[in-house]
Amino acid sequence: MLDKRKVVIIGAGHVGSHVAMALCFQGTCDEIVFIDIDREKAIANCYDVADACLFLGSTTKIKVGDYEDCRDADIIVNSIGMPRKPGQTRLDMLDDSIRMMKDVVENLKPIDFKGIFVSITNPADVIANYARLHLGLPRERCFSTGTSLDTARLKRTVSELADIDRRSVTTCAIGEHGDSSFVPFSTLTLGGKNYKELQKAKPEKYGKLTEDFVLERTRYIGYDIINGKGSTEFGIGAACADICKAIFHDEKRVIPASVLLQGEYGIDGVACGVPCVIGRNGIEDIIELELNDKEKEQMAHTCSVIKEYCERAEKVQ
Repeated sequence: MLDKRKVVIIGAGHVGSHVAMALCFQGTCDEIVFIDIDREKAIANCYDVADACLFLGSTTKIKVGDYEDCRDADIIVNSIGMPRKPGQTRLDMLDDSIRMMKDVVENLKPIDFKGIFVSITNPADVIANYARLHLGLPRERCFSTGTSLDTARLKRTVSELADIDRRSVTTCAIGEHGDSSFVPFSTLTLGGKNYKELQKAKPEKYGKLTEDFVLERTRYIGYDIINGKGSTEFGIGAACADICKAIFHDEKRVIPASVLLQGEYGIDGVACGVPCVIGRNGIEDIIELELNDKEKEQMAHTCSVIKEYCERAEKVQ
């Protein structure tokens, strides 16, 4: 008998329910379990997503459970927390998120979880690092969605400016999933050709592709979404489900994720978003892009921001 592919989602709010919906769309797993302190809300989202499965042709079983369900889970998705408020940075959410994480850690420690822990909760880099430290998990099995969503926003912006399919845009956002992230423009290619070469050859088509505008939209489009509707949910839900799919299908696909660096990029002891090879074992390799001097400075800066907040996280009562 084949093993069931099981995902436990801790936090059944806007984001957690959209992760579940995206998983059902993909047909990625066989069973989804919601855990939430608001059990009534978890049950409601369970019913709602389960109803949708009929129309999706999905056979995924969805239920509400407890931490015992984590014992045989392949993947835990951590999506606890409150939606980000207008004007609030992800780092502003640190104290509340850490207090909630303490409860998650306390409940998970006795379980001896053997699967992969994927965190969404903001500040994403800091929370995933906190979970890794306090659950005693190796870096390849405890990481966050990192700059995967930032990269989607980056590729969409470039795609719209250059009038080219976003799948032909090659690069990724790096660093904090937040305001100190950056784009290594020296690695940006369209159809395999460096964008600056394209600008020189066809300025009328590619001249709108300015670094300042692309970076601004990559970093801050989330604020526009929050100001307009109160939360981000579809994009991050799909980003997390995409990582789960890469794990279950052993895709060995390069996806940006926030993982502890141990010498990569000249950084040691800080978790930040970098391109990673993701497969059955979680993060199986880290791709080191060749950064120029300016980008190396940006990398050092974003890692210093993350490190400062990781140190603060350990002091939250």
